[in-house]
Amino acid sequence: MSENDKKSNKLAVRFERTKARIIAAWKYCSDSVWEDNRDLFKIKVIKTINLSVRSFLNNDVQSAACALTYRSLLALVPVLALIFAIGRGFGFQNILKNQLYEYFPSQNRALEMAFSFVDSCLEQASEGLFVGVGIVLLLWTLISLLDSVETSFNVICGIKHKRSFIKKITDYLAICIILPMLMICSGGVQILMSDTIQNLLSLEFIGAIVTNILDCASVLLCCLFFTGAYMLIPNTKIRFRNAIIPGIIAGIAFQLLQWLFVSGQVYVSKYNAIYGSFSFLPLMLIWLQLSWLITLTGMLICRSSQNISMFAYERQINNISSSYRLKVCISILSVIVKRFKNGKSPLDVSELSSRFSIPPRLTGLIVNFLLECNLIVKVCAKNDDASADSPLIPTTAPEHYSLGYVMNILSNHGESNFIAEFDSEFKPLVDLCDKLDIDFQKQASKVLLSEISLPFEDNDNLC
Repeated sequence: MSENDKKSNKLAVRFERTKARIIAAWKYCSDSVWEDNRDLFKIKVIKTINLSVRSFLNNDVQSAACALTYRSLLALVPVLALIFAIGRGFGFQNILKNQLYEYFPSQNRALEMAFSFVDSCLEQASEGLFVGVGIVLLLWTLISLLDSVETSFNVICGIKHKRSFIKKITDYLAICIILPMLMICSGGVQILMSDTIQNLLSLEFIGAIVTNILDCASVLLCCLFFTGAYMLIPNTKIRFRNAIIPGIIAGIAFQLLQWLFVSGQVYVSKYNAIYGSFSFLPLMLIWLQLSWLITLTGMLICRSSQNISMFAYERQINNISSSYRLKVCISILSVIVKRFKNGKSPLDVSELSSRFSIPPRLTGLIVNFLLECNLIVKVCAKNDDASADSPLIPTTAPEHYSLGYVMNILSNHGESNFIAEFDSEFKPLVDLCDKLDIDFQKQASKVLLSEISLPFEDNDNLC
């Protein structure tokens, strides 16, 4: 064999090995990673990226961003009116105008038109026919926008229930008033600190350093803003450690978008020639669309990082056998009944999952099924609604939970006997199945779940 043939064979072998490794890595990252229970950072990152990409494709984030862009356009004048109204109280109105002129250097005519709209809106709000009606309508426009944002976040997080009406009013009003104040104060403090330090030190290069530091501080504040939004707006508990990294990603991406949009204003002469004074509109729509896309994508990453444990063994859970599902049902129910009989504090879904190493998603499905069968019930404080974190107790006394009683309820839950002439046409088989079922229940009715000894009871105090 010649040297060229040997080299070509080696290259072919290397190519096949590389191809096999790439295919194996792709299969692992796309599917097998959910069966890997190792608590390693790189595995969590792979799971988070996997779930984020799947959620992005399945949740139609583009349509949600388009809907929020439309809502934002309707609320644009009220938002500016609220910010300028608060800015006038602090004496920062001119600072806000100058910053907007700096952001959009080629859109002075459009900004002047927007400022005239804002002045008219504030005038109507303060001099309306009924005292306070204008302010109420102004705030209601902002509240409806925040409600749309909460709905989009809840859809991404899989939350079906929104805040109550009273809680919406209090939470949204706090956001509508506090956030503009923080924006105005932070902008004023940044300008004040920069000018003051430059005047005190009278050194140009130190002033430049201070300006860069304050620019970095604005990026940090933007990241913290997104982190707070991901923690507070969805109607569920989001942990800080799961919100901070998506907040940083969204904050940096938003700042980059802002920089591209501001720097690109000098290249809109063609748009000005086509659209005239309305050239700002298509650019603003693009900016709003991309901004909401960044925001929703950050929420997807936040949800994925917090819920990666919910998708462990996803393929096996989707194809779980009836026999294995029944065994898990009875096992979880036996723990709940035993703890109730022994006077121990009840466990919730997450505690059941972590203590017995059952996948959280499977535990949630089993608990929901037991709730539907009325075998267990959630405990909640007075005047509070039951939630996913509510402890679980049996609905009746522990001595009623025999193995036969439980299996009879689990197997017969749902619709039955709805096929006409079925029992008569298959009477021998139906009678045989009924006889076997009755014989089993006679034997199993003598076995109480609370009296079955389990191996882990000798080693710890779980039951």
